[in-house]
Amino acid sequence: MNAAEEAARKLFAGPCDFIWGATTAESLPPEKLNEVAFVGRSNAGKSSLVNALTGRKSLARVSQTPGATRQINFFNLADRLMLVDLPGYGFAKRSKTEAQAWQEMIFSYLRRRARLRRIALLIDARRGVMDSDKEVMALLDQTAVSYGLVLTKVDELKPGERAEAQAKAAAEAARHTAALAEVQLTSALTGDGIAGLRAHLAALAE
Repeated sequence: MNAAEEAARKLFAGPCDFIWGATTAESLPPEKLNEVAFVGRSNAGKSSLVNALTGRKSLARVSQTPGATRQINFFNLADRLMLVDLPGYGFAKRSKTEAQAWQEMIFSYLRRRARLRRIALLIDARRGVMDSDKEVMALLDQTAVSYGLVLTKVDELKPGERAEAQAKAAAEAARHTAALAEVQLTSALTGDGIAGLRAHLAALAE
């Protein structure tokens, strides 16, 4: 572990408290810290990754029902960075009305947050970038907030499959104006890639 990763480990091991849950754009909290937001399909393992980053088992709710998170949750990380857990998307049982409401809430959040520094767009490595992911990437391109693709559940892939998944995701990222070139590989189960992702996000802290 290098110096940046060790400093990031200490930051993410510090106090991290849930401070706000917003169900509408109008109920977003005041901006006091730089923000990093996490978004992904409902089964991409977002809550598990947030818990792995912070070394906690139940900071972000891990539900047996994909798509259970219906609000934007804000977590204050040591008064230095705000972690924002966005509702999942692409859940088949959602109605079109619910899907539209999701897009409007997320778009409003993206447009209104002057201190939003980065979006971590989580992609299930086993499935790759799906059509619903591409739709969200187009939405993020519109708002011009830089985002990085984070492949989750890489422990379920063989080494060769990991490289292939990373290459395909990088190729898709290259087609989008606001996407970062680097694609992160992670596993909340084994801890693969967690230290690197922490360091990447910690660089955006106060």
